[in-house]
Amino acid sequence: MTTLKILFWGSLFIIFYSYLGYGILMYFLVKLKKALGPKTAATGPSFEPEVTLVVSAFNEADFIERKIGNTFELDYPPSKLQILFITDGSTDDTPIIIRRHENITLLHQDERRGKVAAMNRAMQFVHRDYVIFSDANTLLNRNAIKAIVRHYADPKVGGVAGEKKVMTHETALAAGTGEGLYWKYESFLKKLDSDFYSVVGAAGELFSLRTSLFENAGENLIIEDFVLSLKICLKGYVIRYEPDAYAMESSSASMKEEEKRKIRISAGAFQAMVVLKDLFNIFKYPVLSFQFISHRILRWTLCPIGLVILFLSDSTIVWIGDRGFYALFLILQLLLYLISLAGWLMARRNIRSKLLYVPYYFVFMNLSVFVGFQRFIRGKQSVVWEKAARSNMA
Repeated sequence: MTTLKILFWGSLFIIFYSYLGYGILMYFLVKLKKALGPKTAATGPSFEPEVTLVVSAFNEADFIERKIGNTFELDYPPSKLQILFITDGSTDDTPIIIRRHENITLLHQDERRGKVAAMNRAMQFVHRDYVIFSDANTLLNRNAIKAIVRHYADPKVGGVAGEKKVMTHETALAAGTGEGLYWKYESFLKKLDSDFYSVVGAAGELFSLRTSLFENAGENLIIEDFVLSLKICLKGYVIRYEPDAYAMESSSASMKEEEKRKIRISAGAFQAMVVLKDLFNIFKYPVLSFQFISHRILRWTLCPIGLVILFLSDSTIVWIGDRGFYALFLILQLLLYLISLAGWLMARRNIRSKLLYVPYYFVFMNLSVFVGFQRFIRGKQSVVWEKAARSNMA
């Protein structure tokens, strides 16, 4: 019985700490740091270096004109902004549409080798000190570039992560509801991470770095933005988070489309752990390792397993005869999974219910980790991703 209770409470602690406890802890650590640490001077807004904006596009003919218009509306001196679009492997009219615009440098080759290969090729044409990456299916706010580059006045900053905003509507189904809430919470955690020390992993929708720090890590990376940003941290730099620079992206069109994305990310997470194995050395990187393990690794490893152990240990404790709290908690677990099942059934029938979609999305994320791990072990996750359908952006 004692062993079962240790498993129960250990699993419960890991799950709580990973999803809520770490955020609470970081909130108070940041408050303490600001209270005890020296006051830092605000970065001057006049810092406007020459920048290259690299946009990766694959078969985006239905949206690319809107992306181009959004890019031309960015508030940054045109003489200091090089715009580079790369459309490797596109088989629709995406390259043709881009060629109509003289102010854009187009890179295109018929062979499709994945986004990371396209990024590596694009960097051969980047000769400015700072580069910003953005996806073709996102729209940037007008002040995004200015908000990003001002951080580079600090020589310790190796990269800047923008915010990802998932655009959902009142009519959003499970994918939009769950994804939107997930990214709002992730943005909150990234702000805390950045204020405490450094962001631990940037999202490719909007990410910037010093060109000199770019590292060609091969063409087999699945979540290249995450690995690249942390490799910069391993070199002694930090990644800042800038909420005033954001990429707006529509939510996945359905949970089936969201499933493709989550499983791919989960498989890439295990690959990233191997590539970034040095980050597990808490003696060499004490603060960064603490953030990396707390914010990322626990969610990708112990939390999904912990959910299984929590249910099995609780069920066994109750079955042996220890009722009271454990019986009540078992009922709550059963309700969670029943509500998740109801959310899954409603999502399949396109019935809207935000109340049911939140627990469903939580369970769905953890199930995706198991599938992603299986793909990673079997080497079945291709670096050339299958484009996921997105809902229409307003």
